[in-house]
Amino acid sequence: MMAHQIQIEIERKYDVDAGTEAPRLIGVGAVAAESAPEVIELTAVYFDTAALDLARNSTALRRREGGADAGWHIKLAAAEGRTELLWPLTDSTTVPSEVIEPVADLVGHAALVPLARVTNTRTTTILLDAAGFAVAELCDDQVRSENLRAGGVRAWREWEVELLGGAPDTREEREALLDEVEQRLIETGARRSTSSSKLARALGLDDLG
Repeated sequence: MMAHQIQIEIERKYDVDAGTEAPRLIGVGAVAAESAPEVIELTAVYFDTAALDLARNSTALRRREGGADAGWHIKLAAAEGRTELLWPLTDSTTVPSEVIEPVADLVGHAALVPLARVTNTRTTTILLDAAGFAVAELCDDQVRSENLRAGGVRAWREWEVELLGGAPDTREEREALLDEVEQRLIETGARRSTSSSKLARALGLDDLG
């Protein structure tokens, strides 16, 4: 398996009703243009110990199929946003040893088992500044989850706003951009997400992590 990649994920999530139309964001902060929306199908299986040692330490481990970043992912808490580690997708659904290594101290000798399957129809719009640089993306997610441990399915819709490479250089400016986008989304009917992650919502544990 190839060595993993590392990236920083800075995003905010919002709950939104099924019939709410995503707003245009041109004119918000540095946003001067929007791409045409792109729709993709994503399927992710989330792994953890039976005691949820990863989730209780604000860590997520998943195997994702679909999209440009298909593969094994670990998300870790960071000073700003989250640090995401990525490995290529493998045919096996068993967590590779290379993926376990960064979280070995959290899980000890406990087995990592699949806890939830999350299927997501994602519509992504890229937000561009006046120079054409991508500053952020708005993801409109239609989510369906299956609890692989206790059974049961859930469905919900959420919006994610994630900063991209053209985002402002300073943390203060990044926060200001996210605040302005948030204001527009809330005016449209969105609400700050009540759940810490898709895994937590899939398991019915919104206070997890």
